Amino acid sequence: MERRIRYLLIGSTPPVGIDPNATELKMASGPSDAADQLRSGHYDGVFASAALTSQLIDRYRRDETILANVDQGIGALDANGTVTWANVVLRKWCDISPVGKTLLEALGPLTVATDHAEPLKMAAEGKPVAFRVHRTETTSFSYLDVRIRPVFAADGTILQSIAILQNVSAEVEQQKKLHALHHAGQELAALDADQLAEMNEPTRVELLRQNIRRHVHDLLRYETIEVRLLDKRSGELKPLLQEGMTDEAATRKLFARPDGNGVTGHVAFTGDSYLCPDTASDPYYLVGAKGAKSSLTVPLKYNDEVVGTLNVESPRTNGFGTDDLQFTELFSKEIAAALHTLDLLTAQQSCTISQSIEAVNREIALPVDEVLASAAMLYARLHAADADAALHLRRIMANARQVKECVQKVGRDLTIDSVLGANANPLAGMRVLVIEQDERFRKQAHLLLGRLGAEVETAATANEGLALVNDIVYDAVLQEIRPSDMSGYEAFRRFRVAMPLARVALTTGFGYDSTHSIVKARMDGLQHVLFKPFRPDQVVSAVTAPQPPAPAAMPITVATHS
Repeated sequence: MERRIRYLLIGSTPPVGIDPNATELKMASGPSDAADQLRSGHYDGVFASAALTSQLIDRYRRDETILANVDQGIGALDANGTVTWANVVLRKWCDISPVGKTLLEALGPLTVATDHAEPLKMAAEGKPVAFRVHRTETTSFSYLDVRIRPVFAADGTILQSIAILQNVSAEVEQQKKLHALHHAGQELAALDADQLAEMNEPTRVELLRQNIRRHVHDLLRYETIEVRLLDKRSGELKPLLQEGMTDEAATRKLFARPDGNGVTGHVAFTGDSYLCPDTASDPYYLVGAKGAKSSLTVPLKYNDEVVGTLNVESPRTNGFGTDDLQFTELFSKEIAAALHTLDLLTAQQSCTISQSIEAVNREIALPVDEVLASAAMLYARLHAADADAALHLRRIMANARQVKECVQKVGRDLTIDSVLGANANPLAGMRVLVIEQDERFRKQAHLLLGRLGAEVETAATANEGLALVNDIVYDAVLQEIRPSDMSGYEAFRRFRVAMPLARVALTTGFGYDSTHSIVKARMDGLQHVLFKPFRPDQVVSAVTAPQPPAPAAMPITVATHS
């Protein structure tokens, strides 16, 4: 028996001349019902009234117009992942007509970033998938985000899949540039404590100049640049780095004032970035680079305080946009952090003789600390049994401390107070003990705390530190969370009992606290946890905090070894 011809009628009566014995007619109540029936059944033809046909054509044209004007690529895929229809945007992204090709073939040579080996196959199985494609060849896109969702019939079978593609090239490139800027910022002052200690100020300045110049050229693509540092005492903006500026501009004296000192002085005074789209009509602009027609100036801020300015100029009007402003502001934060790391935030921290004194102190600090710790350990063992030996040990400790204090006093006397300012030594008169296994970090602690004005002593073990506190009173103890000879909590408790009025802070390098020393210590009055490398403001806060309440009168039951 021959198959009967099937027709679908939409809002229409059967046409004249149709043989009812050879045909099968199915009625649809409207376009939506017709679409459902066309998906679920197989028809040889569709009949509709002239009026309805006109409406359907108008609707089709309207839908095509909408799909053509969205900024996403849209395509219909069959069960094999082959494109059966594509909107205008998707067609523009393909080297060839996408219809009849798989989606990935149509997009051309590319790499696929996905957790699934065969994303199109998964989509054909009815599973929604999302992935990113990257094309390295010159084309209308570099990165596309692709989402594929299945379309199901009423009975649950998969009719087709819909692919939606979004061009994310600009966003990805921006994120890559942000990551590169952050990495560049880390390289501006990538020095450990020993390297930093060995470099004098001119060497540090030159290192920073070279790194800023290289990264500004490679990442920001600026050819003209000027960096100035703010002398807080005088308000003058002193040149640190300039390239492409006229001689007059490079040597011009500028101050952080709202008017009369160019855009740079205005930015340093207000603390806000300034975009100058046209130098010819800007009331603040002073000639910097020859032929400059626009400029961008941002403040350098550290701890929310202006410490300098970064200025770039362009030979074109409107040479800088919002993206340039964003990237330059981000890079300015990295420059400010590098200035802090390299100790360049003051115009002149000390005279040459004072720097030499600091170098001497840096070299003798740890050996003298070791003498003190060894003498204190021996004294703790002998003072009850051998009074004469104990007396000699006390003299050794006193003389060792006197050597350090003499060197520090000479350094303080030679420091240029007018340059350092009144707040240069916030820890003056404070005595701090640092417990740390790592010799490099003990050196760094000496360098930082000494510059803050503190008298510093260090010990490699908790027991050495406890021997020292039996001999002298400290204002604060900075104790590493995992000493080599006992648990961090046990050491904390012993220091608290030995010196009830001292501030005891725990220090950590973000390591795992397996013995939960921090949690236990907080229950016993711990107020500060410092993360390495120390930040000066955090150290000052911990050392100068209000004296803690007396420790709980309870025996220490923690095991003596961690």
